[in-house]
Amino acid sequence: MSDIIDVRTNDQKAESLKNIGWVSYVLHLIVALGAVLPGTQASALLLVIALVLDLIKRGDAMGTWQENHFSWRIRSVIWAGVLYAVTAPLWLLFFIPGWIAWGLISLWFLYRIVRGMLAMSKNQAVDA
Repeated sequence: MSDIIDVRTNDQKAESLKNIGWVSYVLHLIVALGAVLPGTQASALLLVIALVLDLIKRGDAMGTWQENHFSWRIRSVIWAGVLYAVTAPLWLLFFIPGWIAWGLISLWFLYRIVRGMLAMSKNQAVDA
């Protein structure tokens, strides 16, 4: 067994994970902005693609500061989905409460994405 650690390989892996993280954050951001800005609905398929990407690549980030970002994005999507599902009946009963609830959820989701992107740009984990 060799005790030599290839620093370039670790740097390349870290950079690859960061690139995947940026792709995921941008997909999340497109969906989040689409939910907040009137008349610009992005496809939920983009969110599913980002979620699957995060779930697949999270294992590669184990033990790094980027692991936190994968968990952050996964938790954000799951919580937003649950909150949207729980408040969906408001749309059936009353338009205004449904609109307000989904608007607040969308703003919260957008905040989480921007906060994660800012931390990633500094090569730091997201403070939970």
